[in-house]
Amino acid sequence: MINRRFKGLTDPGLLRSVNQDNFYIDPDGRFFIVADGMGGHAGGQEASLIATQQIKTHLDSYWESEASSHQILEEAILKANQGILEDQQSHPERREMGTTAVVVLFRGEQPLRGHVGDSRLYRLRDGNLEQITEDHTWVARALKMGDIDPEQSKTHPWRHVLFQCLGRKDTNTVEIAKLDIQPGDQLLLCSDGLTEEVADEAIQEIFEHGKSCEEIATNLIEAAKDGGGSDNITVVIVAQD
Repeated sequence: MINRRFKGLTDPGLLRSVNQDNFYIDPDGRFFIVADGMGGHAGGQEASLIATQQIKTHLDSYWESEASSHQILEEAILKANQGILEDQQSHPERREMGTTAVVVLFRGEQPLRGHVGDSRLYRLRDGNLEQITEDHTWVARALKMGDIDPEQSKTHPWRHVLFQCLGRKDTNTVEIAKLDIQPGDQLLLCSDGLTEEVADEAIQEIFEHGKSCEEIATNLIEAAKDGGGSDNITVVIVAQD
């Protein structure tokens, strides 16, 4: 039987008065969600909350259905998008709100991941940290095309400009993919409040020295605050034994 340990933490950081991030951990370790809202204080908070609630509710409702895991995960994220659009219509003051979302799903034999935006999924395996998701940002796309180099990407003024997020009418496809995870692997789902302040090498080092999911999560949050804490910080750690 697979044993899974996990812990999630969120922190407003040092400069923001409101935390627009949200996360959800299924108590049975079936799925994990991180969402990073944007669009003003009330808007960002509301968008990320709607996303996490809609995704959770849909996955819970269809967990025992005959539908494929790919289908229910895609539907859950698209339903979150629709929920935000409906809220925008009811509350015009929140019409600019949106959110990222990254989800890991353990259902059946094949784990899956889904994401929209620039919240990330990492995997630590045999001491090596690897970014599994690809940011849906202008800079990530330019980097892939060779228009800018990795050093430029770290400070580019457009590095936070998303070409896809939840809360947009043109979001009608979601990136869903198989997730390769083996015993001994550790996963990190996080908002960009972590990755903006803490380099991948430092994240890897924190994992290597952490004795528990809670210690790793706590140390990642503290590292982001030590680095400036310019944004809200959310981390979810999942360890597969």
